[in-house]
Amino acid sequence: MEYSFSRYLLAKQSVDDRALNKDVLSALRANLPDQPIRIIEVGAGIGTMLRRLVRWDVIRQCEYVLVDEMAENIEYASGWIPQWATEAGLGVEGSGENILRVFGHSHNVRIQLEQADAFDFVQKNQEPADLLIAHAFLDLLPMPESLQKLLSLTKGPAWLTINFDGVTTFEPIVDIALDEQIEQLYHRTMDTRQTGGDSRSGRHLFGYLRSANAEILAAGASDWVVHAVNGKYPDDEAYFLHFILHFFEESLEGHPELNTRAFSRWVQERRAQIERGELVYIAHQMDFLVKRNGKKSV
Repeated sequence: MEYSFSRYLLAKQSVDDRALNKDVLSALRANLPDQPIRIIEVGAGIGTMLRRLVRWDVIRQCEYVLVDEMAENIEYASGWIPQWATEAGLGVEGSGENILRVFGHSHNVRIQLEQADAFDFVQKNQEPADLLIAHAFLDLLPMPESLQKLLSLTKGPAWLTINFDGVTTFEPIVDIALDEQIEQLYHRTMDTRQTGGDSRSGRHLFGYLRSANAEILAAGASDWVVHAVNGKYPDDEAYFLHFILHFFEESLEGHPELNTRAFSRWVQERRAQIERGELVYIAHQMDFLVKRNGKKSV
């Protein structure tokens, strides 16, 4: 199987659609200022959140700054955004390098595609947004020092979604002791990444946000729950599951505490469970809507 990160992000859309906490989303709608607004999304990938917010009619008139460090994500977004917009019956036009406009009877969204490290972007950004979005991103960063920098990007709320919180479950059980060991070792790789990260980011954000002088307007679980229906996974979610196992392989292959043959057999059995429509995957995560109470130096 070929592993494409862009296809993984596409396959993840339906999983995230179900997972995003609807109470936190309702709070976002209630706390958005009158449009037109300026939105900055950091770690934005290929623009799936932008598509979701247009499709869910959360945004109609706005400037949307899509920031991602990976050149391939920005390149993919530049072709994919016009594709989904056209399929949705919206007009699309470009006006310079990495500038797009998606428009229709009730929509006018100007999109700026920005290839940049999030913290480099913080340093050069001149205009605070009305909304900051960080989707499936904060649990990859060093905390709590990253929060103040990111929150400086908005004068309004910040919607911080899909923050992993320490529970990964695969069913059915292959070997209870091996399953537990693999889960624990995988979580440990998140905690020891040189670039930062936290396998219990969701629960820790309550304290981190308080220390950053941010008020939590809403919070709730945003768990990924993936299972087959009548023996088949929805949309491209079988690929999503295969890619999750690919993450496990990349993270744990050759781990000194893990029996190589046992791990290889475990991965093979999990992949076979996907093909049979048997695998159930659950990951516990948290969503937050927050707003800074005052300014602190970055």
